[in-house]
Amino acid sequence: MTIALERAAAATTSPVLPAVTPPRRARIVLTPKTALAGQLDGAWWPRSRDLEAELPVLVAALAEPWGRITRVTVNPDRWPVIPPKVPVAGHTVHVGWFTEQDPDKLIVLSYTVGRWDLLVVPPQTAPAAAARLMAAASVPGSVLTAGALIAAEAVIGRRPDVRSREDAWEDEGGAGMSPIGSPARQPVGPLSAGAWW
Repeated sequence: MTIALERAAAATTSPVLPAVTPPRRARIVLTPKTALAGQLDGAWWPRSRDLEAELPVLVAALAEPWGRITRVTVNPDRWPVIPPKVPVAGHTVHVGWFTEQDPDKLIVLSYTVGRWDLLVVPPQTAPAAAARLMAAASVPGSVLTAGALIAAEAVIGRRPDVRSREDAWEDEGGAGMSPIGSPARQPVGPLSAGAWW
């Protein structure tokens, strides 16, 4: 009897299926189509510095607006391993590197459409900073380079809250303090000979 119960329990137990994870989506923003040509055509925020893992996701996302991506170039300063070829859905993307290329930029080449330059937001960037960088990189006609945007964000990320700076200015005498600690009044008429302001 025990054997029958174990068989029945085993028969009703559903097999354990591996967890299905949804495919990762590329975190990209592209510059709107316009006549204004800028330094960048958008931004890409990869999840790691692993080109073999990250490029297929990016290429799949760019296939619809830009066609088949055939080549990508990077600067080796930001990518620890640069494979010469990366297999993606049905074809191979050739990967090149140039030390003269802006380290914070990825150049994408399509066989049929052309070239696009994307800002590469560092993977460890906080979401708020990444959103600022991606918005700035997608402004049509912008003259800011990838390196300039990253440098500007580094400065913004270190600054204290703007309101706190204004309060400090006021507290430290920035508003023109009188000798007794309250803001000095501006004289309305001519000054007398012994006036201290």
